[in-house]
Amino acid sequence: METASLLAVCRVHQLLPDASNVGVTAIDKRPAEGPVKVHRLGLSGDIQANRVHHGGPDQAIYAYSQADADFWGDMLRREVPPGEFGENLRVDGIDATSAVIGERWRIGLDVELEVTSPRTPCATFQRRLGERQWVKRFTDEGRVGAYLRVIRTGSIQAGDHVHRTYVPRHGVTVGKWFSDPDLESMEALRDAEADGEIRLQQPEFGKKFEALLRRVGQ
Repeated sequence: METASLLAVCRVHQLLPDASNVGVTAIDKRPAEGPVKVHRLGLSGDIQANRVHHGGPDQAIYAYSQADADFWGDMLRREVPPGEFGENLRVDGIDATSAVIGERWRIGLDVELEVTSPRTPCATFQRRLGERQWVKRFTDEGRVGAYLRVIRTGSIQAGDHVHRTYVPRHGVTVGKWFSDPDLESMEALRDAEADGEIRLQQPEFGKKFEALLRRVGQ
């Protein structure tokens, strides 16, 4: 059972004006001190301003790895502190982008999370970073991190251990599905869900399956 660490638990610091149709964004996340309760829709004290594209049970928590933050820090020539990318969890020793869809993490004593999908960068993220062509650059690198659903509630805090407790056999990672989805991966995910091995986020995966089939002419 692999063990990693939770470097920071981040939740919204303040709502910021944004040029989206919502008018504000909750992407400004900052590390919290002490224990933070985890409920089915995410962290206590955290919100998502745009509920159409963010949040909900299948995107309750967003995790990003320190190794990827270090990569971007070198590329951008500046610090990328926890919460800078709007993540709730900054983790070390476990690669969120390389997580297999459906794998489970136990954090601390009782919280259990399940990896559901990759993060898709948006214009709000680009405005937050203030970097030209940020959406394209972030997409091209494929270091996107992972959304997770909450399987078991509880409390977590910085310094907790992160244990990978279950990895589905299908092998399709968050990064693979984001950067290079193909029919083989699609069939592997479909079969895994049919076998009860995983539960796919809907309707997002259904739409992605349909788009992939149209792309290959089936």
